[in-house]
Amino acid sequence: MSGVVALGELLIDFTSQRLNADGYPVLEAHPGGAPANYLAALSKYGVKTALLAKVGQDVFGRLLQSTLERCGISTQGILQDAGYFTTLAFVTLDADGDREFSFARKPGADTQLNFSELDLSLIDQADVFHFGTLSLTTEPTRSATIQAVEYAKKQSRLISFDPNLRLPLWEDLSEAKHQILWGLSQADVIKISAEEIAFLFDLAPEPGADYLLSNTAAQLVFVTLGKDGCIYASHRATGRQANFNAGIKTVDTTGAGDIFGGSAMSRILASGMAPGALDQAQLQQIAAFACAAASLSTTRYGGIMSVPEQAEVEALMQAPIDRRRQA
Repeated sequence: MSGVVALGELLIDFTSQRLNADGYPVLEAHPGGAPANYLAALSKYGVKTALLAKVGQDVFGRLLQSTLERCGISTQGILQDAGYFTTLAFVTLDADGDREFSFARKPGADTQLNFSELDLSLIDQADVFHFGTLSLTTEPTRSATIQAVEYAKKQSRLISFDPNLRLPLWEDLSEAKHQILWGLSQADVIKISAEEIAFLFDLAPEPGADYLLSNTAAQLVFVTLGKDGCIYASHRATGRQANFNAGIKTVDTTGAGDIFGGSAMSRILASGMAPGALDQAQLQQIAAFACAAASLSTTRYGGIMSVPEQAEVEALMQAPIDRRRQA
């Protein structure tokens, strides 16, 4: 395949866009799941992709597989399980498009993936293996994830990690920290949010990025700052990229961080260089592309289907500097 394979949740996001006369949210279904959102960006920007996941043998599972196929993401590694429903996420939005999550996942099909079921040939054929922590919340998918990461490392694959912390899915916050710290310890490229840095280390974004570079084997760290852009840091270069807001009307931030991560990885792969070898100018351009893609994604509802076209991203990057949100 020679591209990126990810392991993790594939689910339906039910997004509330308004309330009915009785005060109940009117929900619209969108395909999502952090690893799938991440791959959707990579696929949009010309990278071969595949997902290792499990969905229910139900209408939503079939819809999700069909959606991934339309997006150019290989579904060879996706399994259907008749014993469990496809996982559902319920997303409520505030006036700024920021989210609050609830989940129907006790358990959901995504948590029932076993290592023995994984199509390891997809990892063999890939350059990059990506994962998050929703697949680390419970067994058997926790063991499957750990073993898959170990396998990918033995195959000398580049390891990408995004914690994607969802507090409602963890019964024990100390266990959440433990699993996230394990994930960070495995990664060559880390994409993490300022909120996750604070949760883990009680640090501000810049010292948090420095801490990760000093205490993990990561070559490159991105810390996303929401509407304020991002910080990037490697042992060779560090910097800050302001966000773009020219003509941007945010309605839903779901998937924006995932799309940032996938967009950044697409540019890293396009460079043909190891992440740690990229210089200041290259990292600045990668961060700018990722910020622009993430910004545009917030003007649409959902995750997978909100990835903008490359021409849109490049046009936004050319917006006058005084129309950008400065970090």
